[in-house]
Amino acid sequence: MNFEELYPLYHQPLFDLISQSRAVHLKHWTGDAVQRCSLLSIKTGGCSEDCAYCAQSSHYSTGIEREELLSVETIAVAAKRARALGATRFCMGAAWRGVRNSSAKFECVLEIVREVSQLGMEVCVTLGEIGPAEARKLKAAGVTAYNHNIDTSPEFYPEIVSTHTFQDRLSTIAAVQESGMSVCCGGIIGMGESENDRLRMLEVLSNFDPPPESVPINCLIGMPGTPLADQPPVDILELVRLIAVTRIALPKARVRLAAGRTRISREGQALCFFAGANSIFFGDKLLTAKNPAADVDVALLRELGLRIESAGPNHASAVPA
Repeated sequence: MNFEELYPLYHQPLFDLISQSRAVHLKHWTGDAVQRCSLLSIKTGGCSEDCAYCAQSSHYSTGIEREELLSVETIAVAAKRARALGATRFCMGAAWRGVRNSSAKFECVLEIVREVSQLGMEVCVTLGEIGPAEARKLKAAGVTAYNHNIDTSPEFYPEIVSTHTFQDRLSTIAAVQESGMSVCCGGIIGMGESENDRLRMLEVLSNFDPPPESVPINCLIGMPGTPLADQPPVDILELVRLIAVTRIALPKARVRLAAGRTRISREGQALCFFAGANSIFFGDKLLTAKNPAADVDVALLRELGLRIESAGPNHASAVPA
């Protein structure tokens, strides 16, 4: 969809918008199933990039201690625990600008992926910039999806990052698509961008060929020490509108409520699920940001009559008591 289509869609009366998005959601998804994903930071802090929202950037004093790459054994234990708690996708994030073929750290990542891929879950990684060679090797090792968010609109992007460009992001995504891996790509709202910037971000996402398989929508959590530490929380109705338009623009993508859920009320989350969100991260932390506890999520899903997806979009298990 282009901006001229997205703008009137977004700005129509809210109930009309979410009625449309609900109809699209029910056409392509079961409507009552939610995928739970687990996210583990396998290498924390010390990143060379200056993303203004990120507590892991070496450009800012945020109190995040730099940690080296976790061992294969430590990561395997975390992945098995995530699977036991109901995760069908295990995501691993490393605070790097990127990885290069044949480097020691890349070989370590490939070993980790091979181990985790044996557990029967989808395997997603986010390692920064990669090229075609790295993408092919990651896919061969067992990666099913690569996360590389575009964050915001092309126009606003230079306001939040100066150490790489929006085009650099697109180049990595192109390499991922060429390899046959799925693309997990979304953005962050609440960084000072306009609502038009959010729609331009959706315009870019919806014109990927093929479209992203999953679209995480993150609400900024202002991390102390970063330039965006004092940004106010996102208005919940703006988030619901964006979720609804994302569902209409990308009907076959998982729309994931990602970072920032600690600031969203139960009622707000319920509206997001109704409007088309069908995936969440669970666990007490997303990289460095707080996240609702798993039992809190289970209680909310149970009260809403939603189910935890267990084996694909049309197979969901009842939320455990």
